[in-house]
Amino acid sequence: MKIYTYDAIVIGTGAAGYNAACRIKQMKKKTVAIVTEGITMGTSRNTGSDKQTYYKLGLGGEDVDSVRLMADTLFAGGKVDGDHALCEAALSARCFLHLCELGVPFPMNRYGEYMGYKTDHDPYARATSAGPLTSKFMTEALQKEAERLEIEVYDGYLAIEILKQNDRVCGLLCLERKSGEYVAFRCSSIVMATGGPAGIYADSVYPKCHTGSTGLAIQAGAKLKNMTEWQYGLASVAPRWNVSGTYMQVLPRLVSVDKDGTEHEFLKEFFLDVYEAMSLVFLKGYQWPFDKKKSQTGPSQIDLCVYQECVERGRRVYLDYTKNPFELEEIEYSRLSQECRTYLEKAEACFGKPIDRLQKMNEPAIELYLSKGVDITKEYLEIALCAQHNNGGIDVDLWWQTCVSGLFAVGECAGTHGVSRPGGSALNAGQVGSFRAAQYISEYCNNLIESAEFQKILSEAIIHQTVPKTKKTGQSIINAQRRMSDSAGAVRDVNAMKILLQETKKALQDTIRCTDVPKKTQIYSSYKLKDILITQWMVLSAMLDENIWSDEMGLMIQELQFVDGEVQIFWRDTRPILIEENFFETIWRGYRDNKNIY
Repeated sequence: MKIYTYDAIVIGTGAAGYNAACRIKQMKKKTVAIVTEGITMGTSRNTGSDKQTYYKLGLGGEDVDSVRLMADTLFAGGKVDGDHALCEAALSARCFLHLCELGVPFPMNRYGEYMGYKTDHDPYARATSAGPLTSKFMTEALQKEAERLEIEVYDGYLAIEILKQNDRVCGLLCLERKSGEYVAFRCSSIVMATGGPAGIYADSVYPKCHTGSTGLAIQAGAKLKNMTEWQYGLASVAPRWNVSGTYMQVLPRLVSVDKDGTEHEFLKEFFLDVYEAMSLVFLKGYQWPFDKKKSQTGPSQIDLCVYQECVERGRRVYLDYTKNPFELEEIEYSRLSQECRTYLEKAEACFGKPIDRLQKMNEPAIELYLSKGVDITKEYLEIALCAQHNNGGIDVDLWWQTCVSGLFAVGECAGTHGVSRPGGSALNAGQVGSFRAAQYISEYCNNLIESAEFQKILSEAIIHQTVPKTKKTGQSIINAQRRMSDSAGAVRDVNAMKILLQETKKALQDTIRCTDVPKKTQIYSSYKLKDILITQWMVLSAMLDENIWSDEMGLMIQELQFVDGEVQIFWRDTRPILIEENFFETIWRGYRDNKNIY
């Protein structure tokens, strides 16, 4: 069996993973390698939106901004720990400018100012963008830096178990996808940059190649937090892509098709005033995430209408850009809401059909779908109410270390985002978190265990490897994802979730040893099913916790941990933003001693 030795292992080749590896290598010349299921897999490289946003400290214009103001904004999102808010604000400029230096084409004016715009839950116009593929550009730039630093990448390896000695990381057990053989890494620290738990839902904006590996941390004993908090919104099904921004602001027609092939312009059933309906469709453009506070009188009514058509009525729902809504030959723009009318007037788009308005306002949006094989100038675009981002995740401290010593979580798999984060803060959080983890690893993670001791731990781990017992793993994954979307997505059915939780637990309890799997090539999909099921178990437990409905809990943080085969749930207050005396001489003395890493 192959065994490799490094000081640190990073799991994942997204923007956060590459950044973590580069920073570790740069800081103290530690040996570091990256393990990945596939270099070109993952959300960072394979997703985007109408104008994918990066949220950072204001770096242009006349608006006054500060680290503390930005931290307050992040903290105000709810269920956010103050130390995370402060770190993400303090390091946002450094991490953003690092990306600029690596070649990510964020726009600036002729004086060098990085001007911003307002995004969701953002009072200070801190957002910026390099276009619909911002995270892809980030990943590619960081990959080039990793290649320049000659960081080894083990491509085609699935991480299946974090190995520990006395509750501290000592290595990583992996499965080689093609051969089905085990491979191990002896190391003193592991950085998980595996993205959100995308594989638990069927209706999803996450790329199909990304399923996440949150179950890896769960089985290692790490805590999760805020797992009830997700972003859901309207997205196309094939390809998976957010229909935010101008895709909704041009007022497309929403139509459902039943099993008999009959079309229904279903919003007519829910709105007496078609101009109110169109105005709400417009608002979905930049109020994209589903929000229960906007589900009675706001744009999230559109989400619920789509959900009813898809799930309750069993119809398929489409956006049609070739005709105006409600059989209107011409839209009376004066009857739209003032916000909608003013926007379209400023965009000089008060004319024609939706596709004409889209061509005027954002022609690259048409080309984007064309590049993915869909011509929305002629074809309907199928959509659904989809999971897009987990605002919870693995619980970490102010250095992005989990409760398992030596195990770090960065990017979306880390639970630092809270309930209603500013749009684009996730990209910043991934860069800041991976930088913080690298700082700590560079100072403290130096204790590789002896090779002989590692061999004993490794042998014991292999002996106990089990996976769910099923003959058709692929179909089992599809069924589990479908049930989760139908009963535990933006709309949650308590009784259905209780049944699903019992089915999930039974599937995990009914396991077989990996040596009993008929073919080695089947082991990979069996491990993926195992990760999905154990993560669903945690998420369903979080959603069914009776305390979630208690006003007393308010904005307290819900934590979960897998202990002795059962899920334990805890509640705690958010950690506040601490006001410390930042006297320069004291800071300087501490920095000389230990870089103030403690």
